[in-house]
Amino acid sequence: MGCAIEIKNIKKYYRYGIRGVAIRALDGVSFSVGEGEVFGLIGPNGAGKSTAIKILLGLTKPNSGECRVFGEPLSTATKRLVGYLPENPYFYKFLTGLELVVFCARLCGMGRKPARAAAERALETVGLADAANRQLRLYSKGMVQRAALAQAIVHDPKIVILDEPASGLDPVGADAMARTVMRLQSEGKTILMCSHAMNEVERLCSRAALLCGGKIAALGALGELLEIGGRTRLDIDGLAQTEISKVAEYAKSLGASRVCESAAKMPLEEFFRKTVEK
Repeated sequence: MGCAIEIKNIKKYYRYGIRGVAIRALDGVSFSVGEGEVFGLIGPNGAGKSTAIKILLGLTKPNSGECRVFGEPLSTATKRLVGYLPENPYFYKFLTGLELVVFCARLCGMGRKPARAAAERALETVGLADAANRQLRLYSKGMVQRAALAQAIVHDPKIVILDEPASGLDPVGADAMARTVMRLQSEGKTILMCSHAMNEVERLCSRAALLCGGKIAALGALGELLEIGGRTRLDIDGLAQTEISKVAEYAKSLGASRVCESAAKMPLEEFFRKTVEK
């Protein structure tokens, strides 16, 4: 697997006030994203996530360090390979979904007919084909998010950057967004996803970087990062309660220091989604 995004020792600081006091947003951040990977960029507010994304998009320059896309320094050519879904998309509400995405396609340099064809494909991908000719002012929050995703992929980018893709969505809308992200990955696109929804990151991302105070606090495969050393969880189906108690007693006889026994439960999000879908 090749490297789609490579960030090396990026440092970025801002100055404010009369004395020009420096605030460091990023302090030697380094990570890479493989081709075809869904990578999570997580962290508390003010950790530097938005700054890292702005640098990758070429909207701001780092004070030092290097950022590469498919091995090349950032340039107009590499920017054409990237699609971006902002955290709080704002569009002209008098436009229809189709008009919006066609407009964005034209901004990417497409001719009139190719732009319309690409816009129709993008709206189909995000599940808005039936609402393509409806004005955005009539869209729900989830539909606006999907329209924003459509404009991000209309030019068929190799990399898609998603900043809080499920922001404000109910569990059904978030699930639809997640399935769209998985579809994009199946088409070979590389996804960099910034999110505060940890269940969303855990579901979609194979690896993640945790930013805190402008530095990488944790980086690696989620399976390894989330593993609790010395503790094993067993899910048992088909046993009566008396038999389960025997299993617990046997574990204790082998020297287990702690045995917890509880009924299996589905996550609240799954319960919500299944109930609403029914």
